[in-house]
Parts: sequence; C-alpha cells; structure tokens
Amino acid sequence: MEKKGAMPNFKTIDDYIVNQKKEAQVILRELRSLIKEAVPETVEISNYKVPSFTLIPETKPEKQLMIVAYAKYVSFYPYQAAVEHFADELKNFELGKGTVKFPFNKPLPKELIKRMVIFRKEELLSK
Repeated sequence: MEKKGAMPNFKTIDDYIVNQKKEAQVILRELRSLIKEAVPETVEISNYKVPSFTLIPETKPEKQLMIVAYAKYVSFYPYQAAVEHFADELKNFELGKGTVKFPFNKPLPKELIKRMVIFRKEELLSK
C-alpha cells in the first residue's frame, strides 16, 4: 500500500497492520508476538500513530517499543542502548538511532529480538 499525505490515525494495532503491505504485515505480526512472548505483561498502545508497546504497565508512553512499516522493511525501535548492546549480533541489519531495520527478504532473528525486549525492560527498571 503506497502512502500519500499525512499518516492516518489507526484505531487499533490490528487496524494499522492490515493497512500495510502483505510483506510488512507478516513481520509486524511476528514482532508483535515476539514482544509479547518476551514480556507477557506488555500493554499495546497506539502512540505516534504506530504500534507501540509499554513494557511496564502504568508507565509513561515514552518508555515503550515501537514497530513501523516502511516500503521495503519494518523498523523495530528498542532504543539506543539496546541497539548498541546487541550491535555485534545485529551486524547483518541496517541500524539507525535506536532502531533496527528488518527487510522483507530476511528472516527475523527471533531469539535476539526477545533478548532485546527483555534488555529494554531491565534498562527501564534500573532507572
């Protein structure tokens, strides 16, 4: 699905996902599942118009993870400390400030993603 103009406000994460390209939908669903597996108490919220996950219920929305679909990849936002901590294991992926880009044509590193989610939660708890 090609996007033009401002990003729409989606009512739910499911609504966001079904309005993305099929390749992105697969990765978004898988990331969502991995986040919940790693931290079952995760609360899903829509923040910045994209799927977001609060790892510690009843905390501020900025203490979250986000997943965002783009034309050729899905970005996973576990924050900068997690990206830096796992940089060696992420060397086969394009990294940005606090983000990992998962292209449609590569399998997700599932166990690594779960460890990153747990790392982020532990980082938040230590503050």
